[in-house]
Formats: sequence, C-alpha cells, structure tokens
Amino acid sequence: MKLKDLLKDVEYYKIIGDDTSFIQSLHYDSRNVTKDSLFFCIQGINLDGHQFALQAISKGAIALIVDHELENFDQITQILVEDCRIAMALIATAFYENPAKKLTMVGVTGTNGKTSITYLIKTIAEQAGKKVGLIGTIQSMIGNVAIHSDRTTPESLDLQKLLSEMVTEKVDCVVMEVSSHSIALNRIAGIVFDIGIFSNLTQDHLDFHGTLENYLNAKKKLFHQSRQAVINIDDENGRFISKNIMIPVCKYGIRECADVNACNIEITLKGVSYELMLLEGKININLCIPGIFSVYNSMAAAAACNLLGISLDMIKKGLEALKGVPGRFEVIKIPREYTVILDYAHTPDGLENILKTAKEFAKGRIITLFGCGGDRDKGKRPIMGKIAGMYSDYCIITSDNPRSEDPMSIITQIVEGIKETTCEYICIENRKEAIRYVLKFGKEDDVIILAGKGHETYQIIKGKQYPFDEKKIITGMIMEMQE
Repeated sequence: MKLKDLLKDVEYYKIIGDDTSFIQSLHYDSRNVTKDSLFFCIQGINLDGHQFALQAISKGAIALIVDHELENFDQITQILVEDCRIAMALIATAFYENPAKKLTMVGVTGTNGKTSITYLIKTIAEQAGKKVGLIGTIQSMIGNVAIHSDRTTPESLDLQKLLSEMVTEKVDCVVMEVSSHSIALNRIAGIVFDIGIFSNLTQDHLDFHGTLENYLNAKKKLFHQSRQAVINIDDENGRFISKNIMIPVCKYGIRECADVNACNIEITLKGVSYELMLLEGKININLCIPGIFSVYNSMAAAAACNLLGISLDMIKKGLEALKGVPGRFEVIKIPREYTVILDYAHTPDGLENILKTAKEFAKGRIITLFGCGGDRDKGKRPIMGKIAGMYSDYCIITSDNPRSEDPMSIITQIVEGIKETTCEYICIENRKEAIRYVLKFGKEDDVIILAGKGHETYQIIKGKQYPFDEKKIITGMIMEMQE
C-alpha cells in the first residue's frame, strides 16, 4: 500500500521526502524490520524508538513516523506527527483494511474479572454456533487455536494484524481484554466496539496512572469507542461511568436496581448457583467457579451475549459449560486432605474476593501465601497485607515477581499491613521454599490459597525471567512428600 494512502486518517504536520513509496510492512521494533517497511519511532517508558531509526533504516525501512525531525536522514522519508502511538494505530488499521469493522467486537475493562468475563463470553458464543476470537492476559485464541500473549492488550500494530488473521479465519465475534494501559497508550485507537463492558475499579496501576481519577478516566475512554455499554452498577465507579457516557447502558448488579440481576445465591467449594434475571426472562445458573465474583462475571457475560442476540438457553448452556479459567480460583487436584487453590489475585480487591469466597465453605483454617510485584504500585502492599491478615488464619508472605526491586523490601512493606491484624504469619523470601513450607504445614480441611501468580509460569527477578509453574511445583512436591 502506498504511504500516502496509509496516512489518510492520520493527523501529521509535516512530510519530509516522498509519500508515494509502496510500503510492504510495518514495524515498531527495529530488530524485526524488513525491506521497504515503515518504522514507528515510539517513545516508550524506558526506550525511545527514535534512537533506533538508523538501525531500522539499515535493515530496510524506507520511511519513519517521528514526533520530531531527525537530522542527517536526508534520503529517508519522515512523517512528523503529534503522537506516534495514535499514528501507528491508525496506520495499522488502514494497512490491515480495518479488520474490526468486519467483526463483532466486545471489549472488557476493569481492575478484576476481565479474563473470566472474556472466557465466559467465548464459551456462550461458541454454544450459539459462533467462531470466536479471544485476546487477553493468559493467551489469545482463534477458535481453539491458542496464541501466546505478551501483554493483556497487544500493541496496536500487533492487535490489528491479529484481528486481520481472525477475519481470514472467518471468526464471527472477538472478545478482548482492554487494559487501562492500552487505552492510555492508544493501542485501541481506530476500533469501535459493539459492546464495552466495565467490571469494577479498585486500587491498581497507580505506578502508571498516578491517581485513581486518572485510572478511572482511562477506563472510561473505552465507552467513547463503544456503541453499547454493559456496566456493573454495584461498583461506585461503574455508577459514575454509566451516568457520564452518551451510549445505551445495560446495568448489572446484585445490590442495586439493575437490568440484569442475581438472587438466591448459594456458594460452595464446587461452584455457585443462582437465579439470573435478564430483560427477557429468568434462568437458573449453576457455575463451576465458586465465589460472588463469579456471579458478577457471569452476569456481565450474560448481559453482553443477550445484547448480541444470543438466546437465554444458549446463555445458560454457555455459562455452565465453562469448567474453569486457568489460574482463576483454580483448585489443584492433589491426594491430600486439604484444598489448594491458585488465583491470580494481585490487587487488594482481588485478594479480598478470593478470601471471602474461601470463608464461605472452609471447614478448617484459611492459609494464604502471597507477595506483591516489584516496580508496581507500592501503596497497595500494606493494604494487601492487612486484607490477608483480616481474612486468613495464617499467612506466608513471600516473593511474587520482584523485578528490579529487593524482594525483602517488598515483603517488609506487606508486613506493615499484616501487623495491624492479629493474624500469625511467617516471611519466606524464596517462593518455592514458601510453597514447600505451606504444603507441609497444611492440615485436614484447611484451604491453602496461593495468590498472585495464577496462570503465570515464570518469575521475574533482577530483570531476568525464570521458569516458575506453581502447578508443576506443587505436584512435584506432593509426589516427593509421598515417597
């Protein structure tokens, strides 16, 4: 496609050079540049893409998208734009012929629940005979084909390429997690969602957004790009968003008067049953995933699918067909008299939700093993320590993904919160040894919760990624204990 055709929707203030060149490919990583390509000089948090322009040219780039003119690049076309990220999103949309327009698009945002809601919608839509694409934290999927995910919401260029592949594979509907980072960094620019979903908002990502208000405003932007909204109005931020957007809103909740509601809720270790009330009628639901949060997630999925024209019968079948989501309140099957549960909970609200759920059915002690990620919002560390202490009988405070931080420094900040409670605790920095300790410490009827890692199969320590699959670690240790 000619460069000038790719620029048709882009606001630029200067072109230096020839805009009639034919562009064969798009890149923002100079290591991947190929012949006759367009290179985007993206200003990142740690790196500036303008510094890699020369490397991109040496590998075949014939044009650059820049936010300031680069000197001594006389033979290369430069397009000067206000925001390279917005330009990349819009150019990628044009290059891949706006694939989102050919798909039914559902975007899910919120602090917690995004992954589970997307999996539930995918399962319901498949029960209704649709081929579904999924984009999210654990993985992306085209039908039943899994694709590795590096981040919750891909960079705009990768996202448009993936959507184009989904069109080629004759996908009907795409359901994707939309992170606050991706909204703030304009990764979804150029996409109009048929339905936008808001699950909840609690403290997280303040290292990036600075304030809760900025975090909320980022989430709210999704609904400026949506035709309809599905919003949790039991969440005060959901109520705020629902009153401040100009599109039709389907409200769901348990406590507040809503379009979609749930009652007669019963929670056990094996799942949750309740009566789901939609605009078109009532259905009895039996989910395989326990917890009040599962009720909220399934209401969001049911509301969205109902708006897409899927029948109540298919909604019921879909909700009940999903046996679980990797790393989301996942019960590990082991030959012990206690229960071990893995959960991705890495926010105060997420941790509180799983601990409250465990209290609903625990016959013995609740033992919680968790840590907090490094280079992330430090303010939530003592909060999570206090929550763990309030709802647990015993805690093992350990490492999560410390990244560049000292693990013991993170643990010390968590301890500040747990000391405000009467809960007994121990600090074991090495997470593998902490798991070994808790498996030996557990007694009959105890519920052991390993929080924070969930589906992840790695640990990031001092900038390096090491294999760390908690399911495999637990299974291996249990086998050792039986020998």
